[in-house]
Amino acid sequence: MTHATPPRPSPATPGPTPADDLDVGRDLEHLLNARLARWTGGISPTAMRLAAVDWLAHLQADKAKQNELMLTAARSTAALAAWATHATEPGGEPAAEPADHDPRFAHPAWQVWPFNIAQQSFLLTEQWWRDATTGVRGVSPHHEDVVRFTARQWLDALSPANFWWANPEVQERMRETAGANLWQGGQNFLEDARRAIAGQAPAGVDAYVPGVNVAVTAGEVVYRNRLIELIRYTPTTTTVRPEPVLIVPAWIMKYYIMDLSPDNSLIKYLVDHGHTVFAISWLNPTADDRDLGMDDYLRLGVMAALDTVGGLLPRRKVHAVGYCLGGTLLAIAAAAMARDADDRLASVSLFAAQTDFTEPGELDLFIDDSQVSFLEDIMWKQGYLDSSQMAGAFQLIRSNDLIWSRVLKEYLIGERPAVNDLMAWNADGTRLPYRMHSEYLRRMFLHNELACGSYLVDGRPVALSDIACPMFGVGTVRDHVAPWRSVHKLHLLTDCELTFVLSSGGHNVGIVNPPGVPGRRYQALTRPHDGQYLDPDAWLAVAPHHEGSWWPHWLGWLQQRSGKAVRVPAGAASGVGTALCAAPGTYVMQK
Repeated sequence: MTHATPPRPSPATPGPTPADDLDVGRDLEHLLNARLARWTGGISPTAMRLAAVDWLAHLQADKAKQNELMLTAARSTAALAAWATHATEPGGEPAAEPADHDPRFAHPAWQVWPFNIAQQSFLLTEQWWRDATTGVRGVSPHHEDVVRFTARQWLDALSPANFWWANPEVQERMRETAGANLWQGGQNFLEDARRAIAGQAPAGVDAYVPGVNVAVTAGEVVYRNRLIELIRYTPTTTTVRPEPVLIVPAWIMKYYIMDLSPDNSLIKYLVDHGHTVFAISWLNPTADDRDLGMDDYLRLGVMAALDTVGGLLPRRKVHAVGYCLGGTLLAIAAAAMARDADDRLASVSLFAAQTDFTEPGELDLFIDDSQVSFLEDIMWKQGYLDSSQMAGAFQLIRSNDLIWSRVLKEYLIGERPAVNDLMAWNADGTRLPYRMHSEYLRRMFLHNELACGSYLVDGRPVALSDIACPMFGVGTVRDHVAPWRSVHKLHLLTDCELTFVLSSGGHNVGIVNPPGVPGRRYQALTRPHDGQYLDPDAWLAVAPHHEGSWWPHWLGWLQQRSGKAVRVPAGAASGVGTALCAAPGTYVMQK
């Protein structure tokens, strides 16, 4: 009796392997998380759950903290009850005060019964939750920050200021308009919802168009590759400093924050004061650019721009300027150039740019291994992270300013604020390629490679301490994106001469800081290359105070480190033979 031999599978059609199953499972995980992100605003539910479990488990084990919270609740209740007995009388010491930066209860009507009862009850509740989410023994600092932040978001949402029946300012407006404010607020809400669904810009921002009333400084695009357009600006003076200025903006937004309206354009300010200025305008990536990485942004961005400037103006050193992420990239480039004995830089100026990410502020709430993996799943599906997906995190960080104050003013009181050029620019966001953004978050925020000396360029590490040219750093007092104490860490990482400025304002307004605007001020101090380190508090104590804009201070610093002004060379103003198109170019127009 014979037995037939079972047929062998054809080599041309192999069956599924464990690796294939793993890839399919991983792809399914990416897809599910990307869909989940639509409902969570891009925030990892796993990261939030881990933080909540850590906090709750340790709170249950911390009997002393439990007793403290019960005692605090009893004291707050007693204080509120004692205060309420005199709430109808003018004056009197309140049981709780709002924070200095909290304008929600600034209207005088909040001091009148019964609204003062609601206000005091809310503030005491807010204080109790602040105590409950901090100081629990054993909770990791990151998880404590996440839990405290989450509790604050819920409380901000439930504030009596957000509801017309509990807000005396809204009720006063209702009496003045016979309720028309709520009708207008409803129309505002519907318009905003319609625009959001249609993917349109917020109301009013379309009044500002690059090349029409913003980004209007005269110039031409002199170089273009798949990632940047390089703009050279037309001189407006008969003489210019020999060293050109190259501006490296952040690629998270359009470049023209450096060239807004003519009266607050940093680029125009430099050109009008005798500097030859070049600026990078970044591509707005699409899904086709998903594999562009940090090395591409360095090679096709900063280095390509420097090569082009050197080709147009040979044997000229360059004053390089970086803003936000562009400043971080410029710092990497400068360190790599110093390592390789490339001395083309006359100076490096970093505006609101972090080089050490151990204290990145509240943005760190959204960046841990779980959250980064979740963002990678979002980007895996679409090939990029959209500006609208980033906006949610920034709005939550400043929810009172960016969310609830808008609810109050636009939807309850029914008044639209006037849109200005900076607001319009802020709505003109860009996308971030999958690979680049993943590398940036992991290499900078999670592993802090640049500060640790382990960031590789061309296969070899770079160190900021190698930079020998003078540096100028700017931090801003109310920066939620690059906190000034984090920016100040540049003092620890460099050995060169460093001038540091602390400007009033936030991440954008503190940089867009033209002369002549009332209320602007700054501190400035120069550390020589062999000077001693001053920690942030010591720096605050000794750095001289100045009224006005820091731009003239920086301009003087640049000019002291520049050669004598020379006559504008023939043809330099027109860019004969080099112009590809007029400024602001084509990449800035990409939606």
